[in-house]
Amino acid sequence: MTPGKRIQAALATMARDTMDGFFHVTHNGFALLGLAVMFAGLLLTTQPDMRQEGELRLIGWLQERQETLSGLVSGKATDRVTAVNPKDLTKPQAALAFWLSKKYNIAPEPLSALVVEAFETGNRTKLDPTLILAVAAVESGFNPFAQSPVGAQGLMQVMTQVHGDKYERFGGKLAAFDPVANMRVGVKVLQECIGRAGSLEQGLKLYVGAANMEDDGGYAAKVLAEHARLQAVAAGRPIPAASTAAARPASGEKA
Repeated sequence: MTPGKRIQAALATMARDTMDGFFHVTHNGFALLGLAVMFAGLLLTTQPDMRQEGELRLIGWLQERQETLSGLVSGKATDRVTAVNPKDLTKPQAALAFWLSKKYNIAPEPLSALVVEAFETGNRTKLDPTLILAVAAVESGFNPFAQSPVGAQGLMQVMTQVHGDKYERFGGKLAAFDPVANMRVGVKVLQECIGRAGSLEQGLKLYVGAANMEDDGGYAAKVLAEHARLQAVAAGRPIPAASTAAARPASGEKA
């Protein structure tokens, strides 16, 4: 290798190491000025393939940051798995899938996909996945096509006309009937309601549109009771799962 090529290789290695280190550091920060400086250096010291690699990593990093901050993850329904073998789930997830399947007369495979999504979304948003599933159970009985008289739609009965902007990254308002998109948007709305109300119970009342009412029709109590049952199921405790008709969509005006 000629001296010139050795210098070029050394510079490329140094740039790559610098880029890796920088992405590691900025994963939890906003050093965007440093990011700009780094890429200016790469433009001067490395080959085009290195620049392209850096640009791709920057795009991925920015998208990850946006999804973490917003609590929403974009994606088309056609790109996702809509059914999962319960045998491929963790023991708590499989227990939830089979229990919910029996109680709500839903096939375990699509329910398994929703259980997995609830755990992944819950991990991103710091909400208990069994709470997410409890809201879906009470709101729609896991019917992704449910619609209330006031226009609440889908799995978690989100008021699409109010929160239509949250569906933009999923392709538009029709994504309200995609159960995974609806769950992600519903969780975002629920998260906002709990934050505004200051407690889980008051957040549930706000979610169902009863924040300014003395009586929420027993909604919060129903969700919390189902939440407790699902927590017990996930923990492996035997809980009866008598089959029930799908829950009627809540009729209150949503937050």
